Amino acid sequence: MKPAVTYELLHIDKNSGARRGVVHTPHGDIQTPVFMPVGTQATVKSMTPEELKEEVGAQIILSNTYHLYLRPGSKIVREAGGLHKFMNWDRPILTDSGGFQVFSLGDLRTISEEGVEFKSHLDGKKLFFTPESVMETEEDLGSDIMMAFDECCPYPSTYEYTKDSMERTTRWAKRCKEAHKTENQALFGIIQGGFYKDLREKSAKDLIELDLPGYAIGGISVGEPKEEFLDILRFTTPLMPENKPRYLMGVGTPDYLIEATLAGIDMCDCVLPTRIARNGTALTSRGKLVVRNATYERDWRPLDEECDCYACKNYTRAYIRHLIKAKEILGVRLLSIHNLKFLTNLMEKVRIEIERDNLLNFKEEFYKKYGYTN
Repeated sequence: MKPAVTYELLHIDKNSGARRGVVHTPHGDIQTPVFMPVGTQATVKSMTPEELKEEVGAQIILSNTYHLYLRPGSKIVREAGGLHKFMNWDRPILTDSGGFQVFSLGDLRTISEEGVEFKSHLDGKKLFFTPESVMETEEDLGSDIMMAFDECCPYPSTYEYTKDSMERTTRWAKRCKEAHKTENQALFGIIQGGFYKDLREKSAKDLIELDLPGYAIGGISVGEPKEEFLDILRFTTPLMPENKPRYLMGVGTPDYLIEATLAGIDMCDCVLPTRIARNGTALTSRGKLVVRNATYERDWRPLDEECDCYACKNYTRAYIRHLIKAKEILGVRLLSIHNLKFLTNLMEKVRIEIERDNLLNFKEEFYKKYGYTN
């Protein structure tokens, strides 16, 4: 039986090893490498699906299993015909497993071999997630790609804790595979192991033996220094199958997206573009622009003079600053459109430069202009 999701390699940059490919899904093809906007509660904050498609050019979005389990409830989403119909989105969707939310709840959780007990952030009600219950929830949601239930270790964690956690994550992945029933959804495994290379290698090896249709790197970009992030990223990615999608979880700054691509990653996601929009910040070709600052009060230029998004074509920094200061929702919407479009445009350029075997030169030019140091 053909997997619901497959990967097609189109080109490898001969100077860097970056991959240009296509991920085929039941709801359409995804040109990779790709940045995936996050729609935690079955919506990318303040965006309509039409804006995401027509103004942003989003190919795939993410939704959060934990949050949708709490409200409106996965059974309600199932009754609505699944997430695609529920939120009026006809392109691919990926759902995470809730593992990161369990990690972020900290002392409120109790982890056992069976699963994780923790308290709802909404009302304090006790919840218990198991690999089997998470698979049931994700199947109710009906995403194209569903992530296996895992544990994301805090940073830093001891070798012993990380080893136990990684091995339990592998056992949970096996249980997820056994519980997974729907043929039109692809189950991806998540490589863990913290910042210990032997554990990363063991996690990758054991998960690859499950022959899942895709794999992700979890447990990095959790507060560690950039040097450690890059070291583990560059070590782990080559361990992943070449003929399947490679997904790096929770990464969305321009430099991390470029570095991930150079390491051989195909898919990344992050809440960053909409989160910083709510704080009055824009991503631009010359670095971050905090538009709420007083210096932009009489600035009649667009957010980014090199951007072709709806916000930049129609509005000035001064006007968007006014909206943010006045707490008008349009300001957040315009910044969200811009930030999402900026990252979509960036990844489109990255795909072109991979085809030209020129990604390393592009990185150097982009970093210099943006204000990054190598």
